[in-house]
Amino acid sequence: MSTTTERPERSSLRRVVLSTFAGTSIEWYDFFLFGSAAALVFPQVFFPESEPGIGLLLSFMTYGVAFVVRPLGGIVFGALGDVIGRKNVLIATLLVMGIGTFLIGCVPGFDTIGFWAPALLVLLRIVQGLGLGGEWGGAATLSAEHADGAGRASGRGLIASWMQLGVPAGNLLAVGALFVMESTLSEEAFIAWGWHVPFLASAVLVLLSFWIRATVAESPLFDAGEREKTPLRTMLRGHWRQVLLTIGLRIASDVSYYVFAVFALSYITGNLDMPASVGLTGVIVGCLAQFFVIPLSAHISDRVGRRPVYTAGAIAVGVWAFIAWPLIDTASPALAVVAIATGIAAQGIMYGPMAAFITEMFPTKVRSTGSSFGYQVAGIAGGALAPFLATLLTQTFETTFSVSVYVAITAVIAVVASLLARETTRKELA
Repeated sequence: MSTTTERPERSSLRRVVLSTFAGTSIEWYDFFLFGSAAALVFPQVFFPESEPGIGLLLSFMTYGVAFVVRPLGGIVFGALGDVIGRKNVLIATLLVMGIGTFLIGCVPGFDTIGFWAPALLVLLRIVQGLGLGGEWGGAATLSAEHADGAGRASGRGLIASWMQLGVPAGNLLAVGALFVMESTLSEEAFIAWGWHVPFLASAVLVLLSFWIRATVAESPLFDAGEREKTPLRTMLRGHWRQVLLTIGLRIASDVSYYVFAVFALSYITGNLDMPASVGLTGVIVGCLAQFFVIPLSAHISDRVGRRPVYTAGAIAVGVWAFIAWPLIDTASPALAVVAIATGIAAQGIMYGPMAAFITEMFPTKVRSTGSSFGYQVAGIAGGALAPFLATLLTQTFETTFSVSVYVAITAVIAVVASLLARETTRKELA
């Protein structure tokens, strides 16, 4: 390949990496902002007439609604990605997510409009879920396919992992925004109006990311390949095994992350009477650690394979669950920060190679549909239920050991799925 040809391809690849990272960061900022607020603010704002424990469960139920509709978003936008192109769909999902998040910031509390407040909250959470449902599969597919198109198939795991970094970046932005508001305002002001600000501010970030994504080229494999008119039907008929493996791989990643990034925030404040800043600090440190862990694990998977790295990550989160919660139960702020941060960092071992691992399972004509559908269906059993079930388990058994067992069971499922999956590191996507 000539130098003049190579430079435009590499330049295009850099733009794709930047656009998927920026867009994914903003979408996950929007999504995680809701989760953090659900743990810290929404029980008082939207369910003030309920008992504290019931209010928290109701808050986590509104949080989980988005996971239920994410498969629908994955089906719709994933199929559109295989029919009209990855780029156009990613612009659409960004706008849907951004509008939903901005409007959440406009919703008044229960004291102002009564039951309409939680009803509007649920409706806009559904909008968020639809937008995010099509984001991951489209971004992962676009990154992986551009890597092959630029002659960088051997580094596909590392290249695709950059869009994975958007998740800790988004969570870092969300938690950081709430941390600033919670630390600088009185509790009354934070509950009354301070929590609205991070939601409204997302509009600026969405516009910036929209501008970046509009400059990206379409996937070369999509442009050169045969279009599938009914990708969902084709995917379900011929690639159901890959879908089931994707679901199995994903559950432990979701559960371990949301147990530490969301449930731990409410447990620390509600059960241990520690300041919210302790849990938020742990999440911030864990997200910072993932900026190192995610690309490192992806890079290693390019060398030794996806399966061994993913298996190691699943074992790590399963073992750490039995160490982390006794540390948190000491009510020591320092130990709680270490426990939460390490749990989130360990999840990054799985998350690094995940984008490449999953997209490599599917052929080009159904890659967006298959990746989106399997990833988002797993979110129902994983992230949607994790904070709710963890809360229910601690209330029922009055011990966090039950949470450790819960995380460990999902880790075993991930190990089995990883061992059953075929190694895809050297696979040519075309």
